[in-house]
Amino acid sequence: MGRVTENTRIRTVRVRDGKLYAGRKGDHVAVEEPLDIRLNGQELSLTMRTPGHDVELIHGFLHGEGMIAHREDIAEARYCDGAVVDQGSGFAQNTYNVMDLTTSRPQLLPVITKKFTTTSACGVCGSESIDAVRQKSRFTLMTTWSIDPRIILSAARALSDEQAVFSRTGGVHAAALVDLQGNLLVVREDVGRHNAVDKVIGWALLEDRLPLRDCFLLVSSRASFEIAQKACMAGIPLLACVSAASSLAVDTAEEFGMTLVGFTRALDDGDGRMNVYTHPERLDLAAAEG
Repeated sequence: MGRVTENTRIRTVRVRDGKLYAGRKGDHVAVEEPLDIRLNGQELSLTMRTPGHDVELIHGFLHGEGMIAHREDIAEARYCDGAVVDQGSGFAQNTYNVMDLTTSRPQLLPVITKKFTTTSACGVCGSESIDAVRQKSRFTLMTTWSIDPRIILSAARALSDEQAVFSRTGGVHAAALVDLQGNLLVVREDVGRHNAVDKVIGWALLEDRLPLRDCFLLVSSRASFEIAQKACMAGIPLLACVSAASSLAVDTAEEFGMTLVGFTRALDDGDGRMNVYTHPERLDLAAAEG
């Protein structure tokens, strides 16, 4: 499996008391490599990702696109040889950057009319509109529970402590599934925020935990449409993000009854703040003042 961080030498530039200083030091950067996703031998997607948890990533991606519903829909996942030929020996090498998934039933073989191409900065959504999400989603979002906002802030603090790659590089996003007591069930990091979400949802699918009705999704990035869509597809009733939410993410969350929380900022002393964009009824504000 490839590395998740890489050592490099950098120049440092500082201004102190109006004077300019320059130096050199070693640093760590997050690894970004392509993953060629193939389904039943057909090229489906090329995504830029941080190596690791690739099986979860692809399962989450396929679920978010409505191509699979259960872990049993995939019979085999394997890395493909032959991506690179060794110049010395002439033998094919496995770079672990090409993976082929085989579906378990012929009817799951999609008619692929286009290839998805994704970057680490932006996810790809197979849906053309919010209506398409409604048609593909198998789950309704639970409305039978509410949560103390302080639990969300506590989980945000805990997520910061679990971001090992970010602490070394400052160059990756994180996603976590959190239960209603604030326990982090799984945390994944990736250079792509949508990849991190696919990895945690793929983990849940492989663990037979879908739909995630008694969990919320916590992401270290902004909330975009594709992240809100992936959460809806997995039956997640609440999405909390550290940064802002896009207008289409807000529209999607409002349409499907999801609670969308942005600017989830937790302080070390236990204090913090958040903005609630949609469906605040899932937040227990009985003890709130003002």
